[in-house]
Amino acid sequence: MFPKGISFSSSGSSVVRAQPVSTIGVAVLVICILLGVGLSAALKSAVPMPVFALIGVYFLLAIKVAQQWERVAVLRLGKYQGLKGPGIFTIVPIIDQLSDFIDQRIRVTDVKAESSLTRDAVPVFVDAIVFWVVWNAEKSILEVENFFSAITLSAQTALRESIGRHMLTEMLTDREVLGKELQRILDEKTNPWGVTVQSVEIRDVQIPQELQDAMSREAQAQRERHARIILGTAETEISEKFAQAAELYRDNPIALHLRAMNMLYEAIKEKGSMVIVPSSAVETMGLGGMMGTTALSKITGEQAPPK
Repeated sequence: MFPKGISFSSSGSSVVRAQPVSTIGVAVLVICILLGVGLSAALKSAVPMPVFALIGVYFLLAIKVAQQWERVAVLRLGKYQGLKGPGIFTIVPIIDQLSDFIDQRIRVTDVKAESSLTRDAVPVFVDAIVFWVVWNAEKSILEVENFFSAITLSAQTALRESIGRHMLTEMLTDREVLGKELQRILDEKTNPWGVTVQSVEIRDVQIPQELQDAMSREAQAQRERHARIILGTAETEISEKFAQAAELYRDNPIALHLRAMNMLYEAIKEKGSMVIVPSSAVETMGLGGMMGTTALSKITGEQAPPK
């Protein structure tokens, strides 16, 4: 049984394989039995049948086949003799024993840490995957009883320790740094076992829903604060420009009148628009005399006889 909060899984087939009966051994056994039956029928004697059957059983137990990616250790009377594989090889039945077949392909193990506290005391759920490979089958067989469980439990412990050393913001933004740290810790621990951890990737970092809502509100408040600061800065800059323009207009009334007339023109240039201007403003800008002169010129032009 594994401690609470520890969970892992390995993709693909198992990292070890039990001692199989090879198809070549089965074929040799069948051939021996057929030869024994044929010789017994030809010699009209029952002696060849059990002899060839025993020979077939011997080869059935002696012939083994390892796949290209597999290695297996041979123990003769309990003493290590060496590694076998890949391909076909033979052993001495009863005297020789085989360990489990070790898969030397790259393996992927899923490791999860539930309710682990970060450095700032925030509970998180971290999901990571570990890529590892058995580079020395001899060490993995002789140095550790169950290297798969050792690797996964070591990854679990290292993940929890790394979570406790980092702040929540660091875990959310620097997953690659956290993965490299885990890879270094695990590689140092598993190398004596003949196993190399090639990389560790942090797939997901989950926090409680209440904390997610609080962080969302905090981010929204920060954005609103930033927007208000920008708006206030813009108002300050605009007021400074208005103050500078007022200084220029104070010493140049004609420019002020032109500016007022331009603003009035911009307001009434759209069709159907109406602007109500106070009489004091009209007198100040001298628009009354100007408009009267314009109207009088129009009337005079209409009453003048054609030439």
